[in-house]
Amino acid sequence: MKAPAEANESDLELTILMPCLNEAETIAACIAKARCFLQQSGTKGEIRIADNGSTDGSIEIAESLGATVVRVPARGYGAAIMGGIASARGKYIIMGDADDSYDFSQLGAFLDQLRLGRDLVMGDRFRGGIAPGAMPFLHYYLGNPVLSYIGRLFFRIPVRDFHCGLRGFRKSSIEALDLRATGMEFASEMVVRASLERLEFSEVPTTLKPDGRSRAPHLKTWRDGWRHLKLLLMYSPKWLFFYPGFILTGIGVVLSAILLFGRTPLSSGLALDIHSFVTACMMTIVGVQLITFGAIARYYATVTGMLPRGPMSDRIVSWCKTDRFVEVAVVLVVAGGGLFAASLVQWARSNFGDIGNPLVLRMVVAGLSLIVIGIQTGFSGFIFGIFDIPKKGQE
Repeated sequence: MKAPAEANESDLELTILMPCLNEAETIAACIAKARCFLQQSGTKGEIRIADNGSTDGSIEIAESLGATVVRVPARGYGAAIMGGIASARGKYIIMGDADDSYDFSQLGAFLDQLRLGRDLVMGDRFRGGIAPGAMPFLHYYLGNPVLSYIGRLFFRIPVRDFHCGLRGFRKSSIEALDLRATGMEFASEMVVRASLERLEFSEVPTTLKPDGRSRAPHLKTWRDGWRHLKLLLMYSPKWLFFYPGFILTGIGVVLSAILLFGRTPLSSGLALDIHSFVTACMMTIVGVQLITFGAIARYYATVTGMLPRGPMSDRIVSWCKTDRFVEVAVVLVVAGGGLFAASLVQWARSNFGDIGNPLVLRMVVAGLSLIVIGIQTGFSGFIFGIFDIPKKGQE
């Protein structure tokens, strides 16, 4: 005899979790399929609906079908999921949208992987099959592939379908991540944080069909796509700040060094001159600023626990101190002031008239650039000092 679909014991193995906001057209079908899986697999589990303020009768339908409804007042997809996770009684949780686009009667592969010790099991809709009309054109060919590629590139996540809404996980493992995103980007945050904490991943094929609702979906292509991308960038200071900063600084320093003492011909009628030198100096200033921003971001992420510690973060935390930054700033400002003063001396020799020597103008630009870099470096050092001030409860 199969175990009952809904068990009263406190040691349930599985919670099937569905976020819900006005899903009266589809919630009954989703619950029926989830109950079918529990009955046919003999899994001791529960069906839990995380309602985010439905007013169309979704709550009443779910309760009449025996599902447990958790009312989550904080609005947003992520808020609903987190409320459902907090209240879930299962050791494992399999979550999916309540729009009938996922088949809750076919969860065996997810549960098998969880039982093998995986912390997070992602569905792969591209491998399992996407029915015609189930995924918008931009999502299929641009949004999902690009964001999934960025996720793999930034975080080395072994997942092809980064944003599949059907996924299973060990409750204790995901709760330990202390996820914070309340919107659609919660899906990305879960995968990113799981990767950073080196949780065990796997991916299984799943299907996607057109949802059964007559209204437009909650997901907004451009708005939510940007929120996903923004989160990926904020969790990766090296890609957001360090890599662009080092590239700009490297090009700027090399180019300004080449052009410092004069015009550089390229081909007949073409040459790099003072305008290129000014551009190179500006690239250097922006590049150094990005590197500084990256150090600040990584420092903050490390001391607050947003990102796990590593060799690079430990070096940043140990090196980036106010006194050291101020010392570097003083050297840069003095060097820049020296160049600027030397250029004034040369200008004075011409009675402050036309500057005949092209080197003088380059000295002015180089000197002012060093002064600007020095000033921003010095003030950045005080930001690190603010981070180091003991907070209440840390004294």
